[in-house]
Amino acid sequence: MASEKELSDFLKSVEKRAFKRALYAVRDDEAALDIVQDAMIRLAEKYGDRPPAELPLVFQRILSNATMDWFRRRKVRSGVVRNFSDFEAPGDDGSFDILETLEALNGSPAFESAADSVSRGQILEIIESQVEQLPARQREAFLLRYWEEFDVAETAAAMGCSEGSVKTHCSRAVHALAKALKAKGIEP
Repeated sequence: MASEKELSDFLKSVEKRAFKRALYAVRDDEAALDIVQDAMIRLAEKYGDRPPAELPLVFQRILSNATMDWFRRRKVRSGVVRNFSDFEAPGDDGSFDILETLEALNGSPAFESAADSVSRGQILEIIESQVEQLPARQREAFLLRYWEEFDVAETAAAMGCSEGSVKTHCSRAVHALAKALKAKGIEP
């Protein structure tokens, strides 16, 4: 029973985080954008009549399924057809904007020094690269629990696994991140 405005506001509130989550999974900007758009369309078409409180959990499940569907389609497609883009050299186009991340984390980066701002940006890039290197299930559990701020039960429902599995994946992710960050000289 979410109104059109509530649904629109919800989708606006999750679009950047959903894109980043999909990007971590598929490591392709265009594919991540397609996945998020498909998930948003599915939510609006099939689950727009749900109460607003149910939308975050339903959307995360749809996003997970859309990501898995992308991998399945890619596997089938790669077995049958070879895309010309597969022959291009992979590279980062630099679309990640650290200023957007800083503003989201701090609210207003204008109150910190330039050195602090640069340091924070470098640390965020290191953390992001370490999150990308986590195994898929650990990364998904970590992002849902600590980025989306879902509780264990909601994360388990979104991932389609038990609460114990969520706890295990999160624990392993946190320990792996802590170890990797400590090795790079970053301590809490």
